[in-house]
Amino acid sequence: MGKITSQQILSLPNGVSIIRILAIPFILILLFSTGRTLQIITALFFLLVALTDTVDGYLARHRKMVTTLGKFLDPLADKLLIVTALIALISARGVPLWMVIIIVGREIAVTGLRGIAVAEGIVISPSLMGKYKTAFEMASIFFLILNGPYLSIDFHVIGMTLLWIALGLAVLSGFDYFMKFLKTIII
Repeated sequence: MGKITSQQILSLPNGVSIIRILAIPFILILLFSTGRTLQIITALFFLLVALTDTVDGYLARHRKMVTTLGKFLDPLADKLLIVTALIALISARGVPLWMVIIIVGREIAVTGLRGIAVAEGIVISPSLMGKYKTAFEMASIFFLILNGPYLSIDFHVIGMTLLWIALGLAVLSGFDYFMKFLKTIII
């Protein structure tokens, strides 16, 4: 395993991941601010930050700047953004605690499993279902931040519906990761 260089740390894709992490406190401050205008600003800011996930991956692959640090930072930034927002939404928007516990528990379990797999020389790549889960989580958080009717559409209901889908995908993709791991150690 090679040494992480300052060039890797300062690469553009890694910088985008770091910006995503640094944006989290601002999202939290805005999330607990009151007023419809701030809800819209917070939701749009969250969406912009969430979309940087696509940007850093694109930059890393197309500029051939994929690094070991980036492989760690990118999913870490996603998990921190999603988990922090979901935990805050429990009190800020009435998201059910049990749903957040299952989603966060899945994240911890899969991260731990992937860590064990790497230690055993096994690579468990992110699944397409896991990517959909992340997209549904981010979309649900966006609508839950808006929290209410806009143009006669109840965005809280949309957010909760998307969160139910994300929860289902979290459970299914978590099970899928464990099955992939078990197949690699049994064979």
